[in-house]
Amino acid sequence: MSLLRLALYQPEIAQNVGTLLRLGACLGVPIDIIEPTGFPWNSCKMRRAGMDYIEIANATRHQSFDTFFKQKAGRIVLFDVKAQKSHYDCDFLPHDIIMVGRESCGVPDCVFDICEEKVRIHMVPNVRSLNVAISAAIGISEAIRQLR
Repeated sequence: MSLLRLALYQPEIAQNVGTLLRLGACLGVPIDIIEPTGFPWNSCKMRRAGMDYIEIANATRHQSFDTFFKQKAGRIVLFDVKAQKSHYDCDFLPHDIIMVGRESCGVPDCVFDICEEKVRIHMVPNVRSLNVAISAAIGISEAIRQLR
């Protein structure tokens, strides 16, 4: 199996984090949570979405983006609506860190600019975005498909 990781940049919605912890547990993908979060870590909404998978998920909490960035061991592939390149055109690497931004506004420009790869999910015209958990699942699935 690859050494892919999933990073959540300052997530705001507990249910999305719970869902993604469950995804990580089921697929064997470690999750990096870049704080601050928009909810208390022990939120009942996060636990409800993640169920008992939260206990088996491999999750690391980082105090800030700077501490995460200094410790990262792979290339960041940012999924963002501002990106021009399709995720279908990205050649994923075994140590990639797939990152999604905040539900309300993605990542700030300073974070966007230092990500090594930026991709977007192709959607029909006149829609804004997908749920961050769905976007992360699409990204992880495509990376695993390429790397299998």
